[in-house]
Amino acid sequence: MAPKPKEGNPRTRDAEQAKIKTASALEPSPKRGCPSLGGAHDPSAARIGVIADTHGYLHPAIAELFAGVIHIIHAGDIVDPATLVALEAVAPLTAVAGNMDSGELAESLPREVLGEVAGFRFAVGHKRKRLLKRLSSGKLVSGADDRPPRLVVFGHEHAPSASWVEGVLYLNPGTATAPDEEDAAATVAIVTAVAAGLSVTFVPLPRAALSPAADL
Repeated sequence: MAPKPKEGNPRTRDAEQAKIKTASALEPSPKRGCPSLGGAHDPSAARIGVIADTHGYLHPAIAELFAGVIHIIHAGDIVDPATLVALEAVAPLTAVAGNMDSGELAESLPREVLGEVAGFRFAVGHKRKRLLKRLSSGKLVSGADDRPPRLVVFGHEHAPSASWVEGVLYLNPGTATAPDEEDAAATVAIVTAVAAGLSVTFVPLPRAALSPAADL
């Protein structure tokens, strides 16, 4: 299990939390040729929390950030099973194993999986290349339902990204711990689903200071 970040000064953490800002990426509207505001201010819109690469540590801000979501997707490198227990206390959870997951944890989780939430299908796997290969080859199936996913989630790269290809949102929420100095800031993502399409908001987290002995 990876060492947990140092607790630091509570007042400093509170100050950092107050400075959190969000950055949104919106699906281009095929009708207007401009971003669809799909549900950004719609109280009836379904929200899905997306997280990856927690590496044995669940940031204390996550529960509040994901409050009210109808589902959580974890794209692997969990390391500590307690992370899944904590996320399941917030909302129903779909999780996959990453390359750093081992033992009973890895054996209990799929490497890739298809799911459905808010009326649309999603696919999730830890590594982008492997996930896309399995999707394109038809090896990732779920019963008789052959509808393509509208959301494809992956992790591993420690860099948040979102792109739409033929109406499908390809999403990496980034790493929720940013364990390496060269990583971008720690982030999670929130996907909002309405009839018009999907939008995604990246939420930066205060960088967690890991022990120098951590080798993630």
